Amino acid sequence: MAKDIMTIDDYTFGSIVIDGLRYDSDVKIFPDRIISSWWRKEGHLLRIEDIADVLESKPEVLIVGTGYSGCLRVPDSLRRQIADQGIILIVEETTKAWKTYNRLSSVRRVVAALHLTC
Repeated sequence: MAKDIMTIDDYTFGSIVIDGLRYDSDVKIFPDRIISSWWRKEGHLLRIEDIADVLESKPEVLIVGTGYSGCLRVPDSLRRQIADQGIILIVEETTKAWKTYNRLSSVRRVVAALHLTC
């Protein structure tokens, strides 16, 4: 695996630090880039179109951070669509998801979609 893997340095409500850079809006972290200011069509409901670029990138693992308190919902139908593509889905509050990302990204092709507030 490449040694230039992105690392999440810290996460607090509404803010995340990735490779020393602070982001104050929701993010998607790919192995080679970060998409900041990630907006979903329906705020706290994840839909397939919100992660179309993630699915196109064919990660082994998709980590969805549901927010500090876990308010972002991932419907069962979307979970099935992701599984049908052979992608392992991990859904956790962002307080845990960022640590899971750091642990797995050195050994798997991981993409994270992280909600930073509620």
